[in-house]
Amino acid sequence: MDKKPQHSGAPRPTHNTSAPRPQGSGTPRPQGTFGSRPAGTGTRPGGGGSPRPGGFSGPRPGGARPAAGSRPPFQGPRMPRKEEPYAINDRIRAREVRVVGDNVENGVYPIQQALKMADELELDLVEISPTAQPPVCKILDYSKFLYQQKKRLKEQKAKATKVVVKEIRFGPQTDDHDYNFKLKHAQSFLQEGSKVKAYVFFKGRSILFKEQGEVLLLRFANDLEELGKVEQMPVLEGKRMIIMISPKKK
Repeated sequence: MDKKPQHSGAPRPTHNTSAPRPQGSGTPRPQGTFGSRPAGTGTRPGGGGSPRPGGFSGPRPGGARPAAGSRPPFQGPRMPRKEEPYAINDRIRAREVRVVGDNVENGVYPIQQALKMADELELDLVEISPTAQPPVCKILDYSKFLYQQKKRLKEQKAKATKVVVKEIRFGPQTDDHDYNFKLKHAQSFLQEGSKVKAYVFFKGRSILFKEQGEVLLLRFANDLEELGKVEQMPVLEGKRMIIMISPKKK
């Protein structure tokens, strides 16, 4: 059995770690090793794509930039331009027009002369009847003219009454108590200006009594003679026989 050599008691030499390391003495790290990045390329090792400023790669935020000369992306439908209801001033295409209006001599004039007349009065030349031969134009304040028309249309809508139709249902064998109750309702409807649509509903085999239903509706119209007039005589539509009564004008 071999014996291990015994070390002598001489002290082991030690290294001074606090001494400064000479510059340039270290071994240079080879290019292309792990953790290195090629200088000036701006790309990661092993990565694809074009270099980006700042050393970032990948797609451009917000999508690709459109090519030069290409149209911008579609932004949705455009709102249609509101056209003027009348042709005015330079938009009038006729060569001569018939001029009417206040403080002017009515007659047929060349379009340029008519425009000059309107300009002298500091008003507009408005084509109010384009289908006439020649077209009829009026000298007036166009803004005021549109305002008056809008106001007149609003007044007409306010005066127009909406037609309200009230329905009253009968059976082919309605008793007198039920009949008189519904007659009073019909009278109040006609007095307030509403139309009355009365009908007899035939259920099942009760269609055999359609003549009885017609007599009932004619009696109903006769009892309302002072307040309303028959607009439609009894007509059978499917399972219903209908009569229309409209209020009389006061």
